[in-house]
Parts: sequence; C-alpha cells; structure tokens
Amino acid sequence: MKKLYYILFVFCSITTLFPQKKVSVKKANALFSSKSYVKAAEAYEQLPQSKQVLQNLGDCYYNNFQMTNAVRAYGQLFFSYKDSVNKEVYFRYANALKGINNFDKGDAVMSEYLGYEQNTPKFMKNITRNTPNSFKLQMMSKNKTNGDFGISFYGDKVVFASNRNAAEKAYGWNDRPYLDLFSASVDDKGQLVKVEPFSEVINTKKHESNATFSADGKTMYFNRSGEKQVKIGNEKVAMIKIYKAEFVNGKWDKVTLLPFSSDTYSVEHPFLTKDGKKLYFASDMPGSFGGSMDIYVVDVNDDGTYSKPMNLGEKINTIHREQFPFLTTDGTLYFASDGHQGNGNLDIFMSQKLSDNEYDKPLNLGATINSEMDDFNFILDEKTNKGYFASNRTGDDNLYTFIQEDNKLQYLVEGEVRDVKTTELLPGARVKLFDDKGTLLEEILVGKDGTFDFNTEPNKKYKIMAFKDFYIPAEAEFDTSQKGKVYIDLQMKVQSYYDAEDIINKQADGTILIELENIYFDLDKWNIKPQAAEVLNVLLGILKKYPYMEIEIGAHTDSRASDMYNLRLSNKRAASALEYLVQNGIDRKRLRSVGYGETKPLIICPKNDCTPAEHATNRRCTFMILK
Repeated sequence: MKKLYYILFVFCSITTLFPQKKVSVKKANALFSSKSYVKAAEAYEQLPQSKQVLQNLGDCYYNNFQMTNAVRAYGQLFFSYKDSVNKEVYFRYANALKGINNFDKGDAVMSEYLGYEQNTPKFMKNITRNTPNSFKLQMMSKNKTNGDFGISFYGDKVVFASNRNAAEKAYGWNDRPYLDLFSASVDDKGQLVKVEPFSEVINTKKHESNATFSADGKTMYFNRSGEKQVKIGNEKVAMIKIYKAEFVNGKWDKVTLLPFSSDTYSVEHPFLTKDGKKLYFASDMPGSFGGSMDIYVVDVNDDGTYSKPMNLGEKINTIHREQFPFLTTDGTLYFASDGHQGNGNLDIFMSQKLSDNEYDKPLNLGATINSEMDDFNFILDEKTNKGYFASNRTGDDNLYTFIQEDNKLQYLVEGEVRDVKTTELLPGARVKLFDDKGTLLEEILVGKDGTFDFNTEPNKKYKIMAFKDFYIPAEAEFDTSQKGKVYIDLQMKVQSYYDAEDIINKQADGTILIELENIYFDLDKWNIKPQAAEVLNVLLGILKKYPYMEIEIGAHTDSRASDMYNLRLSNKRAASALEYLVQNGIDRKRLRSVGYGETKPLIICPKNDCTPAEHATNRRCTFMILK
C-alpha cells in the first residue's frame, strides 16, 4: 500500500540515480524501512534480483508514482516468483499497469487478485454515461512540478499544500522539500495567483497540509507530521496528526493537537462541515477495514470536545484506501478511493446521504474527471458549480479547477451478438440502430469482445438489428420512456442460414450453397422452362423468407463446345435465372450472375471424353450465398 498517501499524499518524481556505490541488502532494507524510497531504489537497483529485492524495488517506485519503473520491477518479480508473491502485490502491480494505460494486463492481474473478471475500459465508459455530472478541467499552474494538492476554500481565497518551498530540507521519501501550506487567489482563467506562504505559526520544519476552515474563518484544522518516527512492524513511520488553530487578534494562534491523534496511527485530511458540528477525516486507526485508510467522523461539541471517532462503515470504506472527504450542504459525500472499482489507482467518488452517517453505494464520477493515475481532494462551490481537485496524471501532483455540468440525459443500450446454436460471440457483426420511422441512426462494427452499445434519447422508440454474413439478422424493439438513465441489455442471438435450412449447407472450402435440383436448358438455349421455374420458385421462397440474403447464381456448361461459346452460353443462362427472380419481386441488388462456362467441372473426364451422363452432371446451376 502507498503509505504516504495515507500519511500525506506527497508526490515525488525520481529523476536521476545517485552515483553507484557498493551497497548491501541490509543497507537497502534499512533505507526502505525508513521510507527513504529514492535512495532505497538506487540501492536495490545495484543488488541481485531476489524476490524481496524486486518487491521492495517495485514498492519504492510505486510509492513515488513511477509506474513505468514499478511495472518493470513487479513484472520481473511475477516472472520469477509469481507463485509465492503476496496477494497484495497483485493489487499494486495491477494499478501500476493501469497507470501506464496497460489495461488489458492490468485487468488480468486485478482479476486474479479479486477472483472475478475486470474490464476497466468498459466499466469507465458505462459509468461515465451514468454519472449525473460531467466536468471541464483546467490545470491551475503553468509549473507542473510544484507538487500542489490538499486544496480548500478560505473565504474568497484558497489554501493548499505544496513542496514548492525549495529552501526547506529535502524529505527522504521523495527527496523533495517538506510540505507547507500556501494561500492564493484564483483568477478568471482558473490560475493560482498571489501565492503566499501561510502563517509561520502553522508552517514548521515538518509537513503541513490539508487545512479546513470554519464558516467564519476563525478556526482551522490541518495536518502536521509527527515529531518522531515510530517503529510499526518493520517500518519506521512519522504519523500524521490533526491540529486545531484559532484566529485571534489578526493572527493564527493556539495550535493544539486533537485528542484522537496518535503516535501509532495517522489521522489526516480533515474536513469541517459548514455548521462546524462535524469533522470528517481519514485514518488507519485500529478498527479500520484491512488496516488501511478509512473515512471517520467525530462530533464537534459546543464545549470544544470531540466524540469518539466513528467509522463510516463498509459501504464507504474498503480494505484499501479511502481518503480526502468533502461534504456538500445536503450531506453528499465526495472522497477518493482505490478500493472501489474505478479507472485504476485513486478515483473520486460520490455517495448520497441516506440518514445521519449512513450513505448510499458510492458512484464513480467517471472519466471526465478520473484518470488512470491518482485523482483526489475534490471540493465544490455549490453556488457556482465550480470547484477544485488534485491529480498526479502528468507525473506530479497538480491542482485543477473544474466546472461541473449536468450530464446529458442519455440512455445506454448495450448488448452482445452471439451464435444462437453455439452461443459463441460473433466479432465482426454489424449492429444498426433505427428510429420508429425506420431511419438508420447509427451503425457499428462489433469488436473482438462481441459487444455493442448505443446512446439514445428519452421517450423514443427504437429498433436494433444485428447482421453477420451467412446469418439470419436478429432484431429487437424497445423504448426509452422510463425516467432517468436506463441500461437495456440485448442478447442479439443470430442463427446461421445452414442451421436454419436443411437445403443450405456449408462446404469444405467454407462456401455456403443453397442445394436445389438442377436446372435444365435446351441445347444452345437459355430461356427458363417450366421445370427450371419450379426449381427457381424454391429459391424464390428462400429469398423472400430471408430478405437480407444475397446470392450468386453460377451457370456451368459441359466441355463439348469451344471455351468462348460455353462462357457466353453460361453467362446468358445465369442472367436468365437472375431475371426470373427479379421479375418475381427480388431486388436486383441482392443478386449476382456469373457464367463459368466449362472452367469448373464437377467431373473431369480422362482425355476430355465424358459420357452423356457425366456431361449432364457438369451442366448445372449453383446458388451460393454471399451474405
């Protein structure tokens, strides 16, 4: 698990490795346990690639969001030691793969971890259409390497955390300056301007981040890292704590530690409700699911005391990370999680309040705001529908402003195309969407997963048809009269012509023939005789029964005349059969006539000396289905 996220959400970027020196596994492990991940990675890169070295190396890069390097290390680990790898490493490896947009392999690894199939692109495509809002984003700083995050409203300004203070001592986790709080204004282009360090009473030589303020601006809560590192298991950790400060006589003062902070677990990302009565935060305190970060709440009593922290429960919290809570005035909870299904790594979710401290199933906010990397720290001005969030999608933590808009009310129709007999998916099928007047609205080619989807509009009727060469088209009608968003799951099962009709057969070479009695013509003639008409009437019935079938009529002769004579004669006979079908109501566009002459005999006679019966066999018409 990425400990710093449930410590501070500090971002880093490893740029160069230090000059190589001789290192030992013991030294590398000591750096790793003290969370000096940059130096630990440098050390591990010089060591033989044992299971522990590869896992720790992957974790070093993963914790610092260097996903390409993390994938390299984890990939080597899985190649050599997969059968004995700790299950949680699957989770990190899968998210590292998703972080570099390798969703096929990332989903495969995550499916092994979860025990059920994952399809992230499909999930995000669907959920993006189902979210109530979409978001237009703008990065808030031209400098993409400041490491800005942890933004909050502060009157008509904002306050955020950043390691842009280059004068401060570097932090071993990422070799970057310690975090401080800064205040700024946001101009009409969404850019941070007039950036100034926050009060020196608040900013110290430790990390400060994630401030939240009371409505009157006289009380603030914020994060600060602990004074000392405490050994937890094999790791030494400086826990993150929540402090309170008061604005007295024009300055911040009275900095006090909240009583539920601890040296043995972290409490972070405080959010104070507008009425000042509840304080939400994230913590890995005892009782958290999976020992990872969960979201908690305490009551802020009138006398300045606090209730016992209450976990928001398993609807919100998972065995992985839930962090950065924010609540609107109606109680809707926004938070970041990598435990609920999403795009990979941290995504932003919302959950409607059902009752006091009880929430509905979280909803991913979709791909207009969530990326394959970490997205978090969502805050919203409900009056303007504008807000801010943080993301490391470009390689560093950066702040973004957004405009929240209503998602267009679209009805998603999705389904699969399968063979009705074998139930196998049919990639390459064509699916068409028609309105109630029969107008073609959209046509798509089904991909390798055999699935399709269309966006439709409310209160309308539609028809959908699935086509596949050599198959009878399937169709379904539906309407979108229901309120809200609707998923219509259509199983479009199509039947092959040769499964449907006994006289249609698939040949060894893959061609599909309608096998009818032979059509006989008088010598040197091509007009349709009564016997030939009877045969063609059977074909006529097939073509009328299957109005999308297209065929080729092929005419063949024996070899008793010249090649050119036979070719011309066969062309005339094939064309004559075609015209008979057209005159009886078959669209000419569905038909093709070809004269093969004597080029494709069924019986090849020695020295071209066929018997009358063999010549008769070679004189024939064939009816091949084209689609």
